[in-house]
Amino acid sequence: MSNKVYLVDDEPDLRRAIERLLRAEGFKVESHGSALEFLARLPAEADGCVVMDLAMPGLDGLEAQERLVAASTRWPVVFLTGRGDIRSSVRAMKAGAVDFLTKPVKAEELIASVGLGLARVREVADLRARYAQLTPREREVMEHVIAGRLNKVIAAELGTTEQTIKVHRSRVMEKLGIRSVAALVTAAQRLGVSPAGGEAD
Repeated sequence: MSNKVYLVDDEPDLRRAIERLLRAEGFKVESHGSALEFLARLPAEADGCVVMDLAMPGLDGLEAQERLVAASTRWPVVFLTGRGDIRSSVRAMKAGAVDFLTKPVKAEELIASVGLGLARVREVADLRARYAQLTPREREVMEHVIAGRLNKVIAAELGTTEQTIKVHRSRVMEKLGIRSVAALVTAAQRLGVSPAGGEAD
């Protein structure tokens, strides 16, 4: 179970204080003084929650988040900011941030947000393990389903029968533990799986 936190803040005193708080709660903390330093040492897959200052010299928090999204890495981010900025908070949350906390941050709020972020990491890890159980054909069918195509259309494109597609589709849902197409689309987004053809019909 992941309990790792990547702390990114250019204020040394604040960074040390937050690091002590998180370590006292049992989290493993890796600290960075800049977003560039953090991104340079980032693992390929999300294995923890990022607690990041919004306003930093050089690359700021939102720009760092954009790079994470562009790299298709589903890192949960908790932002810290010295001022309430509605536009920035909306932008951060739309890009998938867990929370947007104002400094001085309350210990219980930070710990709760980090807990939510780590829960996301565990959920995606479980989803990734389930996705690994799909056969190549089932993955192909999944990509067509999330593109919004009907079974008969998928069958025609893949050169098989509609009944076969129904069976593959049912197995995809069962293996992923999903009951609706909407949930399948959400799961695909979290896995970084793109629709067949790049977009829905």
